[in-house]
Amino acid sequence: MTEASLYERGMATRRSVLGDTHVNGATARQTSFDADFQSFITEGAWGSVWSRPGLSKRERSVVTIALLAALGHEEELAMHVRSTVNTGCSAEDIKEALLHVAVYAGVPAANRAFKIAKEELSNRGDGQ
Repeated sequence: MTEASLYERGMATRRSVLGDTHVNGATARQTSFDADFQSFITEGAWGSVWSRPGLSKRERSVVTIALLAALGHEEELAMHVRSTVNTGCSAEDIKEALLHVAVYAGVPAANRAFKIAKEELSNRGDGQ
């Protein structure tokens, strides 16, 4: 696959998961300083990994949410909880992923992640 098509596939996947508003904003904020990084994540994360056929976007959302919660990446976690509206990942899926985080990465990580997820789900009217 050519670099251009990998980038294009990545951008299409990124838009389908995160939404046009988010991607347009990230693109508008891009500078010469972070342009290479933006290309890297678009091609690598979105064009290669998120575009693979092995898992659905819903399943990738669950995995991503668990990993971000376990690693304490709160801003990215919030963004991916918001994006579940586009991936079919439900509030129940998020809850189950965060219960796994509690067991395998620790209660403090899951506690913070539950707080973030509850806030994001509530903001979109999906709070429990």
